[in-house]
Amino acid sequence: MNHEKYKNSLKIISNASCTTNCLALLAKVTYDNFGIMEELMTTVHAITANQKTLDGPSGKLWHNGHGALWDIIPASTGAAKAMGKVTPKLNGKIIGMAFHVPTANMLVMDLTCYLEKPDKYDDIKKVVKQELERTLKGSWATMSTRSSPLTLAATPTLLPSMLGLALPSTITLSSSFPDNESGYNNESGYNNRVVDLMAHKASKE
Repeated sequence: MNHEKYKNSLKIISNASCTTNCLALLAKVTYDNFGIMEELMTTVHAITANQKTLDGPSGKLWHNGHGALWDIIPASTGAAKAMGKVTPKLNGKIIGMAFHVPTANMLVMDLTCYLEKPDKYDDIKKVVKQELERTLKGSWATMSTRSSPLTLAATPTLLPSMLGLALPSTITLSSSFPDNESGYNNESGYNNRVVDLMAHKASKE
């Protein structure tokens, strides 16, 4: 999303998180075309390495001590803050939270936006799809499922309802308040984006 700002003088660079990679695609395209006054992001997240396999003590938050294999655990996410660094104009406009669920891979993001320029939901989907095809080819794909067949997908962001597939969660409260979903691959999909960053860095040497 901001890779063109890379300079050889930078000593440390970050590819951010899998959640940030998914959020950045939808948030930036939506902001550039419709403007965003406020945005709420919720991610249903797979198990992470710092969770416990069995119930046990936690030195930070008591619910972090629940076993990852059978609990839904609320958690914070740094993706919203990171988005403010990727796209500074969105800094302070996005807030987010996560729910960790007992899956090994594949995540779902629910993104609700309050738009500056209201539009019909079908038109929003059309514009976002065209913009992704134009500028972000290879970083997204369509899908009709979020289950295990997608665990080896090379694209981190997979857009179901945004591209018009019939899902119950495709909703909009009004022309200025759409709710969009996307799934994302936090393993192979994210790894491919890290490789993309390394290749881009090498091309600038």
